Amino acid sequence: MLLINSANAQMAAFAVATVGWVLTTMSMGLVEWRRWYLNSTSLSPSGLVCVGLWKVCLYQRVGDYSRARFCYQYSYRDTGLPLGLRISQTLLLVASILGLLGRTSVIFALRNAYAGILQKSATFSPFTASGILNLVSSICVSIAVVWNYRSVMNGEGITFPTSLSLPLKPSTQEIGSAHLAACLAAFTMVLSSLLFLSCKFHAVTQVHLETAEM
Repeated sequence: MLLINSANAQMAAFAVATVGWVLTTMSMGLVEWRRWYLNSTSLSPSGLVCVGLWKVCLYQRVGDYSRARFCYQYSYRDTGLPLGLRISQTLLLVASILGLLGRTSVIFALRNAYAGILQKSATFSPFTASGILNLVSSICVSIAVVWNYRSVMNGEGITFPTSLSLPLKPSTQEIGSAHLAACLAAFTMVLSSLLFLSCKFHAVTQVHLETAEM
């Protein structure tokens, strides 16, 4: 009975971790980490530029009711990309992989817990591992979020390929929706980590109390 009750609590933590992992992978693919607003010049037309971790998209108005979209995916030959952008790419990839490993660990642990085949001494170790993996994942996402925030606040530019006809810096820039999704992902992942670890502590305390009463 103790095993099942603890597994139910861990199931709730697993749901939170799943939301965090989905947000992490979603924010990695979204293009709106930064929003650049360009004024028309002799070199580049006015429009909106969305800068993501893996590609940049330029939106230009065509007529009164439509906009044209052109996207360029980064390659390793693009040496002008800032170090922060390259590091954020790696951090989000690591965070997504760690989150996936954490979810896999919990799936097997929950299956065993409901089947009643785990020993009390080993019941919660997969949940602890998942909590640690989710915590490291949230740290990776948080670093990318802070780095992107500082880059926008400091007005840092990006040297895009000349074929894009984009300036080094925009007229104005702001944080995009992908940044906000990553913030929520980091919060959700660290929350799931705390839930996993706190549920383990509570379950172990119950085991000790039951042993003392016997």
